[in-house]
Amino acid sequence: MRAVGYKQSLPVEDANSLLDITVDDPVPGASDILVKVKAVAVNPVDTKIRMRMAPESGHKIIGWDAVGEIISIGDKVTGFEPGDRVWYAGDITRPGCNAQFQAVDYRIASKAPENLDDCQAAALPLTSITAWELLFDRLQIDKPSPHKKRTLLIIGGAGGVGSILIQLAAQLTDVTVIATASRAESQQWVKALGADHVINHYEDLAEQLESIGTPPVTDVACLTHSEQYFNQCMTLMAPQGRFSLIDDPAESIDITKMKQKCISLHWEFMFTRSMFTTDDMIKQQELLTHIARMVEKGQIRSTLGKSFGEMNADNLRKAHKAIESHKTIGKIALTVAD
Repeated sequence: MRAVGYKQSLPVEDANSLLDITVDDPVPGASDILVKVKAVAVNPVDTKIRMRMAPESGHKIIGWDAVGEIISIGDKVTGFEPGDRVWYAGDITRPGCNAQFQAVDYRIASKAPENLDDCQAAALPLTSITAWELLFDRLQIDKPSPHKKRTLLIIGGAGGVGSILIQLAAQLTDVTVIATASRAESQQWVKALGADHVINHYEDLAEQLESIGTPPVTDVACLTHSEQYFNQCMTLMAPQGRFSLIDDPAESIDITKMKQKCISLHWEFMFTRSMFTTDDMIKQQELLTHIARMVEKGQIRSTLGKSFGEMNADNLRKAHKAIESHKTIGKIALTVAD
Protein backbone atom coordinates (compact mmCIF):
# COMPACT_ATOMS: atom_id res chain seq x y z
CA MET A 1 0.00 0.00 0.00
CA ARG A 2 0.98 3.63 -0.42
CA ALA A 3 1.82 5.62 2.68
CA VAL A 4 3.75 8.63 3.95
CA GLY A 5 6.50 8.08 6.51
CA TYR A 6 9.96 9.16 7.55
CA LYS A 7 13.37 7.55 8.05
CA GLN A 8 14.87 10.10 10.44
CA SER A 9 13.75 13.07 12.51
CA LEU A 10 14.27 16.19 10.42
CA PRO A 11 12.95 19.78 10.36
CA VAL A 12 9.81 20.09 8.27
CA GLU A 13 11.66 22.31 5.76
CA ASP A 14 13.80 19.32 4.79
CA ALA A 15 12.35 17.45 1.80
CA ASN A 16 13.23 14.15 3.52
CA SER A 17 11.27 14.93 6.70
CA LEU A 18 8.29 13.10 5.17
CA LEU A 19 8.49 10.71 2.23
CA ASP A 20 6.10 8.89 -0.09
CA ILE A 21 6.68 5.17 0.50
CA THR A 22 5.23 1.75 -0.34
CA VAL A 23 4.83 -0.81 2.46
CA ASP A 24 3.01 -4.10 3.08
CA ASP A 25 -0.68 -3.95 3.93
CA PRO A 26 -1.34 -4.23 7.68
CA VAL A 27 -2.34 -7.61 9.15
CA PRO A 28 -5.23 -7.11 11.60
CA GLY A 29 -5.43 -8.93 14.93
CA ALA A 30 -8.43 -10.62 16.51
CA SER A 31 -9.70 -7.37 18.09
CA ASP A 32 -8.95 -5.22 15.05
CA ILE A 33 -10.94 -3.69 12.25
CA LEU A 34 -9.08 -3.25 8.97
CA VAL A 35 -9.96 0.17 7.55
CA LYS A 36 -9.57 1.62 4.08
CA VAL A 37 -8.63 5.18 5.01
CA LYS A 38 -10.59 7.93 3.26
CA ALA A 39 -9.32 11.07 5.02
CA VAL A 40 -6.89 12.03 7.78
CA ALA A 41 -6.31 15.05 9.98
CA VAL A 42 -3.06 16.43 11.37
CA ASN A 43 -2.40 17.19 15.05
CA PRO A 44 0.49 18.67 17.05
CA VAL A 45 1.33 15.16 18.25
CA ASP A 46 2.21 14.26 14.63
CA THR A 47 4.89 16.94 14.49
CA LYS A 48 6.24 16.08 17.94
CA ILE A 49 6.58 12.38 17.14
CA ARG A 50 8.21 13.18 13.79
CA MET A 51 10.86 15.29 15.53
CA ARG A 52 11.39 13.22 18.68
CA MET A 53 11.04 9.57 17.72
CA ALA A 54 13.32 8.19 15.04
CA PRO A 55 12.27 4.84 13.51
CA GLU A 56 13.97 1.82 15.02
CA SER A 57 14.37 0.50 11.48
CA GLY A 58 13.00 1.39 8.05
CA HIS A 59 10.18 3.93 7.95
CA LYS A 60 7.81 5.17 10.63
CA ILE A 61 4.21 5.95 9.66
CA ILE A 62 2.41 8.47 11.85
CA GLY A 63 -1.03 10.12 11.88
CA TRP A 64 -3.78 9.82 14.51
CA ASP A 65 -7.10 11.01 13.12
CA ALA A 66 -8.96 9.16 10.38
CA VAL A 67 -12.25 8.24 8.80
CA GLY A 68 -12.67 5.27 6.48
CA GLU A 69 -14.52 2.11 5.49
CA ILE A 70 -14.13 -1.25 7.24
CA ILE A 71 -12.72 -3.91 4.91
CA SER A 72 -12.65 -6.81 7.37
CA ILE A 73 -13.03 -7.54 11.10
CA GLY A 74 -11.24 -9.78 13.59
CA ASP A 75 -12.85 -12.74 15.39
CA LYS A 76 -13.30 -10.80 18.65
CA VAL A 77 -14.82 -7.68 17.09
CA THR A 78 -18.43 -6.88 17.95
CA GLY A 79 -20.73 -4.10 16.78
CA PHE A 80 -19.10 -3.64 13.37
CA GLU A 81 -19.20 -5.26 9.97
CA PRO A 82 -17.45 -4.72 6.62
CA GLY A 83 -18.76 -1.66 4.83
CA ASP A 84 -19.27 0.41 8.00
CA ARG A 85 -17.92 3.96 7.85
CA VAL A 86 -15.90 4.61 11.00
CA TRP A 87 -13.78 7.28 12.66
CA TYR A 88 -11.05 6.99 15.29
CA ALA A 89 -7.81 8.45 16.63
CA GLY A 90 -5.80 5.25 16.69
CA ASP A 91 -3.06 4.03 19.01
CA ILE A 92 0.28 5.82 19.32
CA THR A 93 2.09 2.49 19.78
CA ARG A 94 0.96 1.21 16.34
CA PRO A 95 1.47 2.44 12.75
CA GLY A 96 -0.55 5.58 12.04
CA CYS A 97 -3.20 6.53 9.53
CA ASN A 98 -1.00 8.25 6.93
CA ALA A 99 -1.60 5.24 4.69
CA GLN A 100 -4.20 3.62 2.47
CA PHE A 101 -5.08 0.97 5.07
CA GLN A 102 -4.87 0.77 8.85
CA ALA A 103 -5.59 -1.87 11.48
CA VAL A 104 -7.28 -0.44 14.59
CA ASP A 105 -8.65 -1.96 17.80
CA TYR A 106 -12.44 -1.82 17.52
CA ARG A 107 -12.77 -0.55 21.11
CA ILE A 108 -11.35 2.86 20.16
CA ALA A 109 -13.44 3.40 17.00
CA SER A 110 -17.10 4.15 16.34
CA LYS A 111 -19.37 4.69 13.38
CA ALA A 112 -18.80 8.14 11.88
CA PRO A 113 -21.53 10.80 11.75
CA GLU A 114 -23.54 10.49 8.55
CA ASN A 115 -23.91 14.23 7.93
CA LEU A 116 -20.19 15.05 7.64
CA ASP A 117 -17.97 14.47 4.63
CA ASP A 118 -14.70 12.60 5.11
CA CYS A 119 -12.49 15.61 5.85
CA GLN A 120 -15.04 17.16 8.20
CA ALA A 121 -15.28 13.87 10.10
CA ALA A 122 -11.52 13.21 10.18
CA ALA A 123 -11.02 16.54 11.94
CA LEU A 124 -12.81 15.44 15.11
CA PRO A 125 -11.79 12.11 16.75
CA LEU A 126 -8.50 12.86 18.54
CA THR A 127 -9.51 16.29 19.74
CA SER A 128 -12.99 15.13 20.73
CA ILE A 129 -11.58 12.31 22.85
CA THR A 130 -9.05 14.68 24.42
CA ALA A 131 -11.67 17.34 25.17
CA TRP A 132 -14.22 14.85 26.51
CA GLU A 133 -11.74 13.11 28.80
CA LEU A 134 -10.35 16.44 29.98
CA LEU A 135 -13.79 17.82 30.83
CA PHE A 136 -15.44 14.79 32.36
CA ASP A 137 -12.64 12.44 33.50
CA ARG A 138 -9.99 14.96 34.61
CA LEU A 139 -11.82 18.18 35.57
CA GLN A 140 -14.99 16.24 36.41
CA ILE A 141 -16.91 19.29 35.30
CA ASP A 142 -20.26 17.54 35.69
CA LYS A 143 -19.66 16.32 39.27
CA PRO A 144 -20.56 18.06 42.57
CA SER A 145 -18.10 20.84 43.38
CA PRO A 146 -17.26 23.11 46.35
CA HIS A 147 -18.08 26.05 44.07
CA LYS A 148 -21.62 27.33 43.57
CA LYS A 149 -20.79 28.27 39.99
CA ARG A 150 -17.94 26.88 37.92
CA THR A 151 -16.00 29.02 35.47
CA LEU A 152 -13.78 27.32 32.89
CA LEU A 153 -10.82 29.15 31.36
CA ILE A 154 -9.59 27.55 28.12
CA ILE A 155 -6.12 28.75 27.14
CA GLY A 156 -5.64 28.25 23.39
CA GLY A 157 -9.31 28.18 22.45
CA ALA A 158 -8.97 28.39 18.66
CA GLY A 159 -6.86 25.25 18.21
CA GLY A 160 -8.13 21.76 17.50
CA VAL A 161 -8.80 20.69 21.10
CA GLY A 162 -10.05 24.11 22.15
CA SER A 163 -12.51 24.25 19.27
CA ILE A 164 -14.33 21.10 20.36
CA LEU A 165 -13.81 21.68 24.08
CA ILE A 166 -15.73 24.96 23.86
CA GLN A 167 -18.61 23.25 22.10
CA LEU A 168 -18.82 20.35 24.55
CA ALA A 169 -18.70 22.65 27.56
CA ALA A 170 -21.35 24.94 26.07
CA GLN A 171 -23.68 22.10 25.07
CA LEU A 172 -23.30 19.66 27.97
CA THR A 173 -22.63 21.82 31.04
CA ASP A 174 -23.79 25.06 32.64
CA VAL A 175 -20.29 26.40 33.29
CA THR A 176 -19.21 29.86 32.19
CA VAL A 177 -16.73 29.35 29.33
CA ILE A 178 -13.90 31.83 28.84
CA ALA A 179 -11.57 31.15 25.91
CA THR A 180 -8.34 32.86 24.92
CA ALA A 181 -7.56 33.93 21.37
CA SER A 182 -5.32 36.71 20.11
CA ARG A 183 -6.29 37.51 16.50
CA ALA A 184 -9.58 38.93 15.30
CA GLU A 185 -10.36 35.84 13.20
CA SER A 186 -9.57 33.41 16.02
CA GLN A 187 -11.60 35.46 18.52
CA GLN A 188 -14.55 35.39 16.16
CA TRP A 189 -14.09 31.62 15.72
CA VAL A 190 -14.22 30.76 19.44
CA LYS A 191 -17.13 33.11 20.05
CA ALA A 192 -19.11 31.40 17.28
CA LEU A 193 -18.37 28.01 18.86
CA GLY A 194 -20.05 29.06 22.10
CA ALA A 195 -17.52 30.80 24.37
CA ASP A 196 -19.24 33.21 26.77
CA HIS A 197 -16.20 35.50 26.87
CA VAL A 198 -12.98 35.82 24.87
CA ILE A 199 -9.72 37.28 26.20
CA ASN A 200 -6.23 37.68 24.71
CA HIS A 201 -3.56 35.26 25.99
CA TYR A 202 -0.83 37.79 25.13
CA GLU A 203 -2.21 40.23 27.71
CA ASP A 204 -2.56 39.97 31.49
CA LEU A 205 -5.20 37.32 32.11
CA ALA A 206 -6.26 38.47 35.60
CA GLU A 207 -6.75 42.07 34.50
CA GLN A 208 -8.91 41.02 31.57
CA LEU A 209 -11.02 38.73 33.75
CA GLU A 210 -11.53 41.51 36.25
CA SER A 211 -12.58 43.91 33.50
CA ILE A 212 -15.35 41.62 32.29
CA GLY A 213 -16.53 40.88 35.82
CA THR A 214 -16.49 37.09 35.75
CA PRO A 215 -16.50 34.97 38.94
CA PRO A 216 -13.13 33.51 39.98
CA VAL A 217 -11.92 30.78 37.62
CA THR A 218 -12.56 27.36 39.13
CA ASP A 219 -11.19 25.25 36.28
CA VAL A 220 -8.41 25.75 33.73
CA ALA A 221 -7.80 23.80 30.54
CA CYS A 222 -4.33 24.90 29.47
CA LEU A 223 -3.88 23.58 25.94
CA THR A 224 -0.62 25.26 24.96
CA HIS A 225 2.55 26.73 26.49
CA SER A 226 1.54 25.74 30.02
CA GLU A 227 4.80 26.97 31.49
CA GLN A 228 3.96 30.51 30.34
CA TYR A 229 0.53 30.61 31.96
CA PHE A 230 0.93 28.48 35.07
CA ASN A 231 1.92 31.27 37.48
CA GLN A 232 -0.85 33.57 36.24
CA CYS A 233 -3.38 30.79 36.69
CA MET A 234 -2.28 30.06 40.24
CA THR A 235 -2.90 33.73 41.08
CA LEU A 236 -6.31 34.09 39.45
CA MET A 237 -7.81 30.67 40.23
CA ALA A 238 -10.32 30.09 43.02
CA PRO A 239 -9.37 27.88 45.99
CA GLN A 240 -10.04 24.17 45.46
CA GLY A 241 -9.86 24.64 41.69
CA ARG A 242 -8.62 22.20 39.06
CA PHE A 243 -5.79 22.89 36.58
CA SER A 244 -5.45 20.59 33.57
CA LEU A 245 -2.93 20.51 30.75
CA ILE A 246 -2.23 18.46 27.62
CA ASP A 247 1.11 19.77 26.40
CA ASP A 248 4.71 19.14 27.45
CA PRO A 249 5.88 22.24 29.37
CA ALA A 250 9.17 23.51 27.97
CA GLU A 251 10.21 24.52 31.50
CA SER A 252 9.48 23.04 34.90
CA ILE A 253 6.47 24.36 36.81
CA ASP A 254 6.46 24.88 40.57
CA ILE A 255 3.57 22.81 41.86
CA THR A 256 4.12 24.08 45.42
CA LYS A 257 2.23 27.18 44.27
CA MET A 258 -0.89 25.01 44.19
CA LYS A 259 -0.71 24.12 47.89
CA GLN A 260 -2.33 27.06 49.71
CA LYS A 261 -5.37 27.10 47.46
CA CYS A 262 -5.46 23.28 47.34
CA ILE A 263 -5.54 23.38 43.53
CA SER A 264 -5.25 19.98 41.87
CA LEU A 265 -3.22 19.15 38.76
CA HIS A 266 -4.57 16.91 36.00
CA TRP A 267 -2.83 15.59 32.89
CA GLU A 268 -4.86 14.52 29.88
CA PHE A 269 -3.33 12.14 27.35
CA MET A 270 -5.91 10.49 25.12
CA PHE A 271 -3.61 7.60 24.14
CA THR A 272 -3.40 6.26 27.71
CA ARG A 273 -6.32 3.84 27.37
CA SER A 274 -5.03 2.24 24.15
CA MET A 275 -1.36 2.36 25.17
CA PHE A 276 -2.00 0.39 28.37
CA THR A 277 -5.08 -1.55 27.17
CA THR A 278 -7.00 -0.34 30.22
CA ASP A 279 -10.10 -2.15 31.44
CA ASP A 280 -12.23 0.82 30.36
CA MET A 281 -10.69 1.10 26.89
CA ILE A 282 -14.11 0.84 25.23
CA LYS A 283 -15.06 4.18 26.82
CA GLN A 284 -13.43 5.83 23.81
CA GLN A 285 -15.78 4.00 21.45
CA GLU A 286 -18.71 5.09 23.61
CA LEU A 287 -17.73 8.75 23.70
CA LEU A 288 -17.04 8.85 19.95
CA THR A 289 -20.49 7.37 19.41
CA HIS A 290 -21.96 10.10 21.61
CA ILE A 291 -20.05 12.78 19.68
CA ALA A 292 -21.33 11.36 16.38
CA ARG A 293 -24.93 11.56 17.59
CA MET A 294 -24.40 15.16 18.75
CA VAL A 295 -23.01 16.06 15.32
CA GLU A 296 -25.96 14.45 13.56
CA LYS A 297 -28.37 16.38 15.78
CA GLY A 298 -26.64 19.67 14.97
CA GLN A 299 -25.49 20.21 18.55
CA ILE A 300 -21.82 20.48 17.60
CA ARG A 301 -20.07 21.08 14.32
CA SER A 302 -16.87 19.93 12.68
CA THR A 303 -13.78 21.89 13.66
CA LEU A 304 -12.22 21.55 10.20
CA GLY A 305 -10.30 24.73 9.42
CA LYS A 306 -8.66 23.89 6.09
CA SER A 307 -8.29 20.98 3.69
CA PHE A 308 -4.81 20.53 2.24
CA GLY A 309 -5.82 18.34 -0.70
CA GLU A 310 -4.70 14.76 -1.28
CA MET A 311 -2.45 13.09 1.26
CA ASN A 312 1.11 12.87 0.00
CA ALA A 313 4.50 13.81 1.40
CA ASP A 314 4.46 17.33 -0.03
CA ASN A 315 1.02 18.19 1.30
CA LEU A 316 1.68 16.60 4.67
CA ARG A 317 4.88 18.62 5.05
CA LYS A 318 2.80 21.76 4.39
CA ALA A 319 0.33 20.64 7.03
CA HIS A 320 3.07 19.94 9.58
CA LYS A 321 4.61 23.34 8.87
CA ALA A 322 1.26 25.03 9.48
CA ILE A 323 0.81 23.16 12.77
CA GLU A 324 4.30 24.14 13.88
CA SER A 325 3.49 27.82 13.23
CA HIS A 326 0.96 27.71 16.12
CA LYS A 327 -1.34 29.93 14.08
CA THR A 328 -3.85 27.43 12.75
CA ILE A 329 -7.56 27.80 13.43
CA GLY A 330 -9.38 24.50 13.88
CA LYS A 331 -8.01 21.39 12.17
CA ILE A 332 -6.21 20.51 8.94
CA ALA A 333 -7.38 17.47 6.96
CA LEU A 334 -6.40 15.65 3.76
CA THR A 335 -8.09 13.07 1.56
CA VAL A 336 -6.58 9.64 0.85
CA ALA A 337 -6.71 8.38 -2.72
CA ASP A 338 -7.79 4.80 -3.56
